[in-house]
Amino acid sequence: MHPAVLNAIAALVAQGKTPTVATTKAKLAEPVAMPLIIAGLTAYKNNPDLLSTLEQQTEQAAQPSQDKDQTQLDRIEAKLDKLLALLESR
Repeated sequence: MHPAVLNAIAALVAQGKTPTVATTKAKLAEPVAMPLIIAGLTAYKNNPDLLSTLEQQTEQAAQPSQDKDQTQLDRIEAKLDKLLALLESR
């Protein structure tokens, strides 16, 4: 399911509204092709629990990326510290 469609459907469900093509399209933060909206709604209507499962998977997928970014940032910071130490020792 397209992430923007997932977010739009989740927002509608959180408001207690039933997601439709029109309401989902109105909630989208970015343009999404109509077939993707319809596919997302069909998947949600066939299995409403799918929404919470997909949200959990999205959160879990985002976590390693944040860890990776932090690790890379730590390595860059360590290299900068070494460079600064070398420059100061001259």
